[in-house]
Amino acid sequence: MRAPDRRVALAVTAVGAAAVAVLVVLLVPWDPVPGGTPPPADPSTIFTSAQVARAEDYARLARLWSWSSLVVSLVVACLLGFSRWGPRLVARLPGWWWVRVVLAVLAVELLGRLATLPFAVLLRRHALDNGLSEQAWTGFARDLAVSQAVTVVVTSLLLVVLVGCARRWPRAWPAVAGGLLGSLVLLLSFAYPVVVEPLFNHFTSLPDGELRTRVFALADQEGVPIDDVLVADASRRTTTLNAYVSGFGDTRRVVLYDNLVDDVPEDQALSVVAHELAHAKHDDVLTGSLIGAAASVLGVGLLALLVGSLGERRGFGMRDPAAVPLVLALIAIGTLLALPVQNGISRRLETRADVDAVLATRDPAAFVAVQRQLALHSLSDPTPPAWAQWWFGSHPTTLGRIAIAEQLGDRMGEQPGG
Repeated sequence: MRAPDRRVALAVTAVGAAAVAVLVVLLVPWDPVPGGTPPPADPSTIFTSAQVARAEDYARLARLWSWSSLVVSLVVACLLGFSRWGPRLVARLPGWWWVRVVLAVLAVELLGRLATLPFAVLLRRHALDNGLSEQAWTGFARDLAVSQAVTVVVTSLLLVVLVGCARRWPRAWPAVAGGLLGSLVLLLSFAYPVVVEPLFNHFTSLPDGELRTRVFALADQEGVPIDDVLVADASRRTTTLNAYVSGFGDTRRVVLYDNLVDDVPEDQALSVVAHELAHAKHDDVLTGSLIGAAASVLGVGLLALLVGSLGERRGFGMRDPAAVPLVLALIAIGTLLALPVQNGISRRLETRADVDAVLATRDPAAFVAVQRQLALHSLSDPTPPAWAQWWFGSHPTTLGRIAIAEQLGDRMGEQPGG
């Protein structure tokens, strides 16, 4: 890289890193549990030995297929990114530069998908064998294709911005691209609930009744303005129970799985809703989006430094579509390395939402009961390997969440009138 390019890349990296650090310090709750986080509950007090053994057996094989898929996808990305195969592949692609960028993304993504498809099928078979889904293989294939299409579209958009900025602003492109990609992250997070989610599920309003009345009363109590609570037809795909909040501002949605509404007692479903309302109350989706936007600026700075060093040795820079396989390989590696930080932040946000849910409903017993049901329906490993939880766990463990609820329940019982 020329000296001005490197200075710009270093400045963008520094700004991105500083922005991530400031946002994390200001927005992430690092001590969300009153009285401190207790040790996880004893699994024998929550599950039978048969339930623990079944969950561990399922998780053991599921982790094998998942991690094998991850390794294979990284190998494919690195082979294309760090060898001559990737640039040779791009050199054969026709069209204008932006067409070649899109085709390069499509080729790399499809090769990665083909290499990992056997593991996706094995995981799917494993879920079917254990009763976690009743979806037909045609539905599974359709969802897989749609997911892959969304990935290709979003990735192509990001790469076109990167390469286009490098072509238009040869020296200052990291600064321009960092700002544009940070803005795109926020835009995509805002639009996701109304653009992407309907591709996978059909949504209806939570029917009138006691649960809906209590949900709106709880939202009013917690100061969370909501226009509706949606129910997703997730049971056609999975038997696991879940709920989530997505988007922010005008696109924010509180969504419950239909099997959660239909199969779980009302007080337990309300506990789950209280957890999601806590996310909305604290704007956790916006928090994650802002940190993600800052991280994208940091990532662009690092990409500029790495592609400038590795690419130039091989005869291309970021302005050349031949850089696409290298960029995708670096993104794959960077994403994996960033998971402990990303998931560590996620676990803190989820813990705060758990605490708020228990305090809002003042029903720790319902919280414990629904966490047990969630774990049983998903065959969640109650005691995953510590390193795996640290690296890949986006939520606290079931036993950790139950211990927090029980501690909060004890504190409530000690309060006057509790």
